[in-house]
Amino acid sequence: MALSQFRATGFRCLEATEFEPHPRLTCLSGANASGKTSVLEAIFYLGRGRSFRAGSNRELLQEGAEQFALFGRIDAGADTHRAGVEVEPGQRRVRVDGENAAAADLARVLPVQAIDPEIHNLVQGGPEFRRRFLDWGVFHVKHEFLGVWQRYQTALKQRNAALRQGFTARSIRSFEEEVITAGEHVARLRADYFSDYMQFLSPIVDDFLPFAVKCSYLRGWPEGASLLEALEQTWDGDQARGTTHRGPHRAELKLEVQSRRARYRVSRGQQKLLAAAMIIAQVRQLAAAMSGNLVLLVDDPSAELDPDNRRRLFALLADVPAQLFVAALDPADLPVGDDCLRLDIEHGRLATLV
Repeated sequence: MALSQFRATGFRCLEATEFEPHPRLTCLSGANASGKTSVLEAIFYLGRGRSFRAGSNRELLQEGAEQFALFGRIDAGADTHRAGVEVEPGQRRVRVDGENAAAADLARVLPVQAIDPEIHNLVQGGPEFRRRFLDWGVFHVKHEFLGVWQRYQTALKQRNAALRQGFTARSIRSFEEEVITAGEHVARLRADYFSDYMQFLSPIVDDFLPFAVKCSYLRGWPEGASLLEALEQTWDGDQARGTTHRGPHRAELKLEVQSRRARYRVSRGQQKLLAAAMIIAQVRQLAAAMSGNLVLLVDDPSAELDPDNRRRLFALLADVPAQLFVAALDPADLPVGDDCLRLDIEHGRLATLV
């Protein structure tokens, strides 16, 4: 996959923007608040239907604009896709290849991942950050995953509603059959994906990281027990609190350094390096599974990294199977090579650098 044309209007501080990215490496430089991150954020939104920064769609809307619109042409081997998003307060329209579509359709035609200044939350943050990371990979490799996960979510909401309304255990059994069937299916898909993922992460950990890391997949209920047994064991607590405490919605990627949670053992910069390694491993895995490159966005790669770790990160980026978009305050912090597109951005306006 390669983004061969990109257009944005009404998005954050960007002026009406259109450019043809380099198939391998596009580098953006500019002063603080010039719009570098906004370009990356807009590309990310086009592939995910959301921003990698916190906030609502309203916050992405340029001051004085009634809507923002994003468009991309994506080359996928012999095929070409066109994806577009139009967002105005309270409404979003997605189109893929001329048809009405959903965010999942954007993700299929433009698989995009990001290493941004908050990426340390993949290590430091709660389990939901790592579940989202895990599930994005499972979605691209296990094509039935989205439908199964949606079935599980629907059944889980029904069970939780019944718990809050004080239904009896016998009544709630009617909701649990789908919770159990879909929930165990979700867990199997994740486990299969994770087993393959570790074949890509382990060499990076061994060859590039200055510390040893153990990564484990926890499915959300005890090993050796069925999901039915797990739900029976927590029935009293579930009923008292009106929510389901075990299941794949409680899954976790457990990261350990020296037998303790990684967030307690490594610095902020090391957290960023570990998170970047996890993302690059996923990009390598998906590129192999999909027989094509992804899009990888890297914002301020040198932030919080000492010179040694900066070299480690740039070594990982050197051969990543992705179309790279890298933004930095200082052009010296960009992995500029002889074959790349260099863009400068000032007050939301892009200019090509020779």
